[in-house]
Amino acid sequence: MNGGLLVAGTTSDAGKSVVTAGICRWLVRQGVKVAPFKAQNMSLNSFVTREGAEIGRAQAMQAQACRVEPTALMNPVLLKPGGEQSSQVVLLGKPVGEMSARGYHGGRRQRLLGTVLDCLAELRGSYDAVICEGAGSPAEINLRRTDIVNMGIARGAGLPVLVVGDIDRGGVFASLFGTVALLSPEDQALVAGFLVNKFRGDVSLLEPGLDMLHGLTGRRTYGVLPFRHGLGIDEEDGMGVPPRGTVREPAVAPPVGEDVLRVAVCAVPLMSNFTDVDALAAEPGVVVRFVDRPEELADADLVVLPGTRGTVRALRWLRERGLADAIARRAAEGRPVLGICGGFQALGEHIEDDVESRAGHVDGLGLLPVRVRFAREKTLTRPVGEALGERVEGYEIHHGVAEVTGGEPFLDGCRVGHTWGTHWHGSLESDGFRRAFLREVAAAAGRRFVPAPGTSFAALREEQLDRLGDLIEQHADTDALWRLIESGAPQGLPFIPPGAPA
Repeated sequence: MNGGLLVAGTTSDAGKSVVTAGICRWLVRQGVKVAPFKAQNMSLNSFVTREGAEIGRAQAMQAQACRVEPTALMNPVLLKPGGEQSSQVVLLGKPVGEMSARGYHGGRRQRLLGTVLDCLAELRGSYDAVICEGAGSPAEINLRRTDIVNMGIARGAGLPVLVVGDIDRGGVFASLFGTVALLSPEDQALVAGFLVNKFRGDVSLLEPGLDMLHGLTGRRTYGVLPFRHGLGIDEEDGMGVPPRGTVREPAVAPPVGEDVLRVAVCAVPLMSNFTDVDALAAEPGVVVRFVDRPEELADADLVVLPGTRGTVRALRWLRERGLADAIARRAAEGRPVLGICGGFQALGEHIEDDVESRAGHVDGLGLLPVRVRFAREKTLTRPVGEALGERVEGYEIHHGVAEVTGGEPFLDGCRVGHTWGTHWHGSLESDGFRRAFLREVAAAAGRRFVPAPGTSFAALREEQLDRLGDLIEQHADTDALWRLIESGAPQGLPFIPPGAPA
């Protein structure tokens, strides 16, 4: 078997990432050696592979669904937004510079098609099947000429395409039909059919519409996946961040102790790797929410300053909103504060930045004895260490180089009282360390909170991935899906006018 499939979507956030992961997990449970692939990803949530390459966290999650180690081949192009008009371009795991949207779409993007096709071919030579994820919509007709992630990669590699529509948003039939009808005849020939995602209710009520869609397009629907809570793992996010008040899905189990712990995450601009707090939300009795006002810190037992692609911009935002003063008061009162990566840098004394913001000398919040200098070379590592008497693993993605001049050691950073700072993403996924850290937070906050002794974040993640595999196995036509992956799009699919404009 040397199969492949491109999972496209009618819109961003239609569910491409989780559907791709679900198909991967279903296949691997059938004994298929499978790998994920996304030619180009736009995300501030990223991960570091063992060889020191930076890729999107969604592809790292999909690799876990495949039970394989993630590599740069699985996400050869990563765009990390630095504002409304520009992004850092990461090619094969390494940053190669900043580029405006016009500059990227104006020529650079199309020149990368050969690179991404080579990466896909290398994966297909090593695996039985490669399940590819598109981006946005394949019917973005203004970008089709330079497309390397949707129909560009499907045409280049001869992949069948499954279009996912989110019925929870409404208008799914128009979206599915319109997506096909805006493609050229050559592109339409690869669109094999549809998959409806996030359905609530009685499927029999949907079936007449699916039959009509089949009659209109000549394409079948391969499955209707029901709505399930708690499956939005490792979001791609683009420029988006969780809005104020958003609560990360909490653990279902009740708290072990008498109290809960309340965690407030400052929703700073260009927030990156906000998935770090998922491990906290996985603990029974820990409530995590994203905030952007100082009064929302009042009842928090722990305030987290997360990573950001713009540390200097985040500092300005914290000061403008009054959050900086509120955090400083917390630290002076001995109330817990944790800074991760850019958040750690913001807690320091000052920053010298001629790379990211080019702002030069900028004062930090002054809560940790740390001085930060931004280097042009990006640090991309997978460190292992010890803190609070427990083994810790993490990963680092940053241009800022921290000089720690005091405090107590804490991973690569330091702590002063109950203010902690580290560059390490993912450290809270280490179960023993997370429990030890939460015990300290609870004691400082005066809460009778007890971490659940058996919580395993890795096991919870595996359960989530198995739930995705179950959705495909139970609610998709897996025999038809298998034939599609193995043999490609059916021959003789009809053309739906008007097609792409000239």
